Amino acid sequence: MARSTKNIGLSLGADICWPIAYESLFEALTRDGLKFGKNTYDFAVERVTIEPFSLHQPVKYDVVIDRLTHWYSTSREWIKKAILMDELYVYNNPWSLQSNEKHTSYAAMLRLGLPVPETWMLPPKAYDPSDDLEATLVKYARMFNLDEIGDKIGYPFFMKPYHGGGWKGVTKIDNAQELHRAYDASGTEIMNLQAAVLPHDYFVRNVGLGPQVRHVNYDPGAPLHDRYRQDIEFLDAEDQQTLKDMTLTINAFFGWDFNSCEALRQNGNWHPIDFANACPDSQVTSLHYHFPWLIKANLRWSLFCAATDRPMRKNMDWSPFYKIANSDRSPREKLTEYAKIAHKRFETEKFRRFCKNQLKDLDELAYDFFGSEKLHDAIRQKVEALFPRHEHEEFTQLFWDRIQLWREQEGKYGDKDGF
Repeated sequence: MARSTKNIGLSLGADICWPIAYESLFEALTRDGLKFGKNTYDFAVERVTIEPFSLHQPVKYDVVIDRLTHWYSTSREWIKKAILMDELYVYNNPWSLQSNEKHTSYAAMLRLGLPVPETWMLPPKAYDPSDDLEATLVKYARMFNLDEIGDKIGYPFFMKPYHGGGWKGVTKIDNAQELHRAYDASGTEIMNLQAAVLPHDYFVRNVGLGPQVRHVNYDPGAPLHDRYRQDIEFLDAEDQQTLKDMTLTINAFFGWDFNSCEALRQNGNWHPIDFANACPDSQVTSLHYHFPWLIKANLRWSLFCAATDRPMRKNMDWSPFYKIANSDRSPREKLTEYAKIAHKRFETEKFRRFCKNQLKDLDELAYDFFGSEKLHDAIRQKVEALFPRHEHEEFTQLFWDRIQLWREQEGKYGDKDGF
């Protein structure tokens, strides 16, 4: 029986709390190694540093959990090199993440038949000077009537940057005057206009990590620490399945291991409105009650990818999805078929067996850790980094209490069927 070591790297930015939780549970879970097939694997985890590198420099990691590719170019290029030359597996295909903006995701999912609201793109209101810009605009830019576009979409709608940005630059537009005001203020940003789904009875953020999906009742208008509601079992089985299929379809289509999909329910139908959120917020100060789920899901998927030598899909194969899109199936039947592709690509059943057999101690270890002083200290560190001094005690206690509620309502029962 062979024994070897698998190395997992954490490519981090300003992250504080989740790496502490991940590393602590990682150490407890893998202390004696994990048996898989005929092999026994030891595991090591370390934080990836940023430094000059040769293209010939080998990479020690089998898996990297990446938190920088979407905004830090040096780490992104190191990761791309490591995938191409060293067979690294990394969360979220970096080429897909770099090229597929929210605008692209709208177009792709519309093509697959998902009910994305009516969406337009506007040329920028202003431009940074550049060579050939004036000649190009004079020859080819056409005057347009902003009022006519607003009337075609129908009020209210939202204006938002085409590439996303964590709710930055998002404006609700109720009339022509507000449209002109927001467009004038948008500067050099390229903006999407998207019809509002109003009224709606649910706004759900679905967090996907590999084949694992968490449905969260979401309130975008609340302060950051209250946007993720603490409701559980607020959706019936049919709605849960629809949202799960939708989330896995989007993530598998774009090659994203870790992404969130926001959807609104209107008249019983789910409309995806924002679903290019690869590498979403992972902090206890926003997730609180749902934070333990994220850490457990992260551990399961990263260990599975390392132990099974999961190959990195270096490019996207969209043909199977388009074949289904071109069929005469109903929209719901198509979504079911898309999800089958996603489950195959995420190796869902193999992953489930791995969780049940190799990670059976995770539930108990997690229950204990999320009631520990070490977790309490990690919460405090994150609170101190974000909140003014006079709020440290209040918010440390708030997030701690919400995690204790998770332990009582979910943690002590563990996860059914492995995850």
